[in-house]
Amino acid sequence: MTAEQLKSLIAAGMPCDHLEVEGDGRHWFATIVSPEFEGKRLIARHQRVYATLGQRMKTDEVHALSMKTFTPAEWAAPR
Repeated sequence: MTAEQLKSLIAAGMPCDHLEVEGDGRHWFATIVSPEFEGKRLIARHQRVYATLGQRMKTDEVHALSMKTFTPAEWAAPR
């Protein structure tokens, strides 16, 4: 799987205001900004992304995914 393929899968499964994906083909890092994260704790945000990837996480097609998740307001705020 390529970074673009993984990015497309996430974007197809949930609305993203901003989405960056990088990695080596097995280990991935994503920065995801989505209005779906409003009112959700970190674990619920990650579970939402994992649900989008479904079986790909279970079959090891996506071996490891680290992510930073933001609401649009969090992303717009100074960091």
